[in-house]
Amino acid sequence: MAEIVLVHGAGLGSWIWAGVLPHLAQAGHRASAIDLPGRGGAPTTLAAQAASVLASAGPRAVLVGHSAGGFAITAAAEAAPDRVAGLIYLCAFIPRAGASIADLRREGRAAGLKAAYRVAPDRQSFAFDPEAAEALFYHDCPDPAGAAARMVAEPVAPQETTLPSVAAAMALPRAAIFCQDDRAIPPALQMQMAAGIAATARLPCGHAPFLVMPERLAGVISTLAGPMA
Repeated sequence: MAEIVLVHGAGLGSWIWAGVLPHLAQAGHRASAIDLPGRGGAPTTLAAQAASVLASAGPRAVLVGHSAGGFAITAAAEAAPDRVAGLIYLCAFIPRAGASIADLRREGRAAGLKAAYRVAPDRQSFAFDPEAAEALFYHDCPDPAGAAARMVAEPVAPQETTLPSVAAAMALPRAAIFCQDDRAIPPALQMQMAAGIAATARLPCGHAPFLVMPERLAGVISTLAGPMA
């Protein structure tokens, strides 16, 4: 079975995977979830986030990145491809060379995301408005208000950082999971960014499948990670 490292997206944390981890363990995987540097809006870089992912992984791990976490796992694969068995993108921003998360958001007309966050006066961090987050991320979750209340500020820098190359990541086994009722990253944009990735799966939910259907999500991750191990 696989070693799996689960990486959260912007404003979130390792807590989002609490319902997924037991099912991955039951399937025989060694799974862990991490908190990326920068939670709470502390200054950090995409390179530091990638280093954090690698520091949490064993010799050969499958990296799962949700939303903005797609950039962190790709940066980790670029930094040390020999340490990565495969990449799984969960309704994620999937990098291409020379384009940042902010670039991909603008190109894909993910207007809902821009309208939902507020940038701090010093332009160094941003945070999601709780009411907007409820509708955008958690509309189909058991406790939308509770989930939105747990979100924290994030540093701007990783969102505006580009990767000069993604060749090493593209050479690894990759998979993408699309969320078909996603209001944050439109499904069409998810599929556009995943062009060239053959292994895909779809879930009938919004942007937070780990809260809506954790057991089903774990099953999909297990299926996709198996051949990568």
